Amino acid sequence: QVQLVESGGGLVQPGGSLRLSCAASGSIVRMNTVAWYRQAPSKRELVASITDDYTTNYADSVKGRFTISRDNDKNTGYLQMDGLKPDDTAVYYCSMGIVTTSPPYRSHNYWGQGTQVAVSS
Repeated sequence: QVQLVESGGGLVQPGGSLRLSCAASGSIVRMNTVAWYRQAPSKRELVASITDDYTTNYADSVKGRFTISRDNDKNTGYLQMDGLKPDDTAVYYCSMGIVTTSPPYRSHNYWGQGTQVAVSS
């Protein structure tokens, strides 16, 4: 059974930085797309994604401030968040397409448990 464990959330001042990690464990052959979503009151959105060929995509609200990355050898995705704003406050969830060592040998989407990010003065 594949599990995604998130870490790195916390409370920061406006303008501060956080680095979120999403580590996958289990019978993993490889990661496909890694993505980060966030859930705030009355809003859920895709924040950023990175494909297996390292193509990145960002929500307009975080462009220029957030950087998504991946380490295939560690089966881990990252989200570097700089210039944080109060509106970035949310629970952040990672998602990965993962190919496992068991059938059907195709990419299946998995989700992390969520990590709280709070930006407040």
